[in-house]
Amino acid sequence: MALRWGILATGGIAHAFASDLRTAGLDIAAVGSRSRGGAEAFAAEFGIPRAHDSYESLAADPDVDIVYVATPHPMHAENAALALRAGKHALVEKAFTLNHSQAQDLRDLAAENGVLVMEAMWTRYLPHMRRIHEILEAGTLGEIRAISADHTQALPINPAHRLNDLSLGGGALLDLGVYPISFAWDILGEPAAVHAVGRLLDTGADAEVATVMTHASGAVSTTLSSSRGAGANAAQILGTDARIDIDRVWYASTSFTVTAGDGTVLERFTPTHEGRGMQYQALEAERLVAAGRTDGDILPIDETVAIMGTLDEIRRQVGVVYPGE
Repeated sequence: MALRWGILATGGIAHAFASDLRTAGLDIAAVGSRSRGGAEAFAAEFGIPRAHDSYESLAADPDVDIVYVATPHPMHAENAALALRAGKHALVEKAFTLNHSQAQDLRDLAAENGVLVMEAMWTRYLPHMRRIHEILEAGTLGEIRAISADHTQALPINPAHRLNDLSLGGGALLDLGVYPISFAWDILGEPAAVHAVGRLLDTGADAEVATVMTHASGAVSTTLSSSRGAGANAAQILGTDARIDIDRVWYASTSFTVTAGDGTVLERFTPTHEGRGMQYQALEAERLVAAGRTDGDILPIDETVAIMGTLDEIRRQVGVVYPGE
């Protein structure tokens, strides 16, 4: 039985997600906003039958099975908890929460209620990343020695903008850096050591953060995030026998090339699906629930929680502290 989706919030990311759900033919049963007008406009745009003027009302809707939480990350813990306490499954935008402690709380709350809670790190579920894992598992690259990835964008410089405001969880790391940090975890596993440097804005939020991490195998990962300039946004996985170069923009649906050490191109991958690609995480959530599962293999909830711990450590080294921490 297909899940009936409820969308919590009506911003840009919610629009992108709803569009891809429609592309995949999935059922959007309801939308919730803090205003009646916002909910009704969103519902009309996507042909959604019910519009709620509060998040609480959406979470309580008996015709909603799973809630997609699309608010800014400082609100994720509170908003996702509404769904989990109501016995709904939840797909929560990244960064999953503001910090490790909040992530633990959501994981435990989902377990208490016997429901799925999953981070919407959509990159993990895209076709190019699934194919990359097949290549790695086949041993094509030999021993993986290093990876690198950046996420750099020229974003608003207004100090009051949420990306620059500590009270709203501002900073490049949680908005942008979460992608390459999660990528490092995905390919190399938990870091054994984390070294981070960064530059802070006058507001105290981070504008740039660079990391070097070592992992259990001895491999090294390097990442860069910046909100003050758009870079290549490419990624590379370097092995002793071959490498994978993931094209711009590496964290969205894209192409990649596998190249042997002698320069021979072993594979060129190009995606063929419709839409942005956000539907793949939703399809995985539906598959897990249909199988009676409350956790996945691609990004287990314990890994999401641990990644939040890594982000906490990076913030500690850089000197970013959110109000109340």
